[in-house]
Amino acid sequence: MHIVTTIAGSDCGGGAGIQADLKTFQEIEVFGTSVITALTAQNTLGVSGVCPIDVSFIKKQFEALVEDFPIAAIKTGMLYSADIIKAIARMIDELNIPLIVDPVMIAKGGESLLQQEAINALCSTLLPLATVVTPNIPEAETLTGRTIQHFEDIKDVAQSLLQLGVQCVIIKGGHLANPLYAIDYVFIKNGPSFSMQSPRIQTKNTHGTGCTFSAALTAFLGRGFAMEEAIIEAKKFIQLAIMYDLSIGNGHGPTNHFAYQQYKDACEVMIHET
Repeated sequence: MHIVTTIAGSDCGGGAGIQADLKTFQEIEVFGTSVITALTAQNTLGVSGVCPIDVSFIKKQFEALVEDFPIAAIKTGMLYSADIIKAIARMIDELNIPLIVDPVMIAKGGESLLQQEAINALCSTLLPLATVVTPNIPEAETLTGRTIQHFEDIKDVAQSLLQLGVQCVIIKGGHLANPLYAIDYVFIKNGPSFSMQSPRIQTKNTHGTGCTFSAALTAFLGRGFAMEEAIIEAKKFIQLAIMYDLSIGNGHGPTNHFAYQQYKDACEVMIHET
């Protein structure tokens, strides 16, 4: 049994955060464990409150896991503050485990989930330890202070992140203005660069897509998939989760974490060298 861990915030609405990660882990047949960094009061309409967990108790959660479980991969999601980020970086630095960083900053409704001063801590302490970082376009711009308008900008931003020590950068293209396709760009240090293209789906039900994609990637890496194969399978997972959405709630509804097992043989992702 492969055991993986998510370090993230709790979404009481179930569509993102710890809850989405654990659902994704279950569907990919890994055993999910968790360290909760913050409680949120939220639903598909937005976030109405955030209560960060004390750093000392975050450490207790993490220590309880590593002393008992052979963890195969770790992902981080909502980390909220610089103090939390620095504490997590110190703990992970002692381990030799694949680390997937989803730099969660803004909720679908526009609420900030990462304090401004935490961005510097993320870049200086956690990203140098990361196996993979999975920003969307706004997150990539914030992390590097650069504006993305063209493919050359994407390459420059990816190189900036690789120079921090990240082994692989996946810049998700859902915010790009392509009306037909959602294209994600993958840059692997000392490895191939490629893009993943899938049909753009017209839906408002995209709550938790970033959490779910990074959780799927964590699960596949935890199972021992090679990097490129894990990335492509994670893309299939989130594509199907969006395509077969659940239409729950009155705002940005959650994706369908059950879809991959039912439809994975019918999902194709176009891969192009870049």
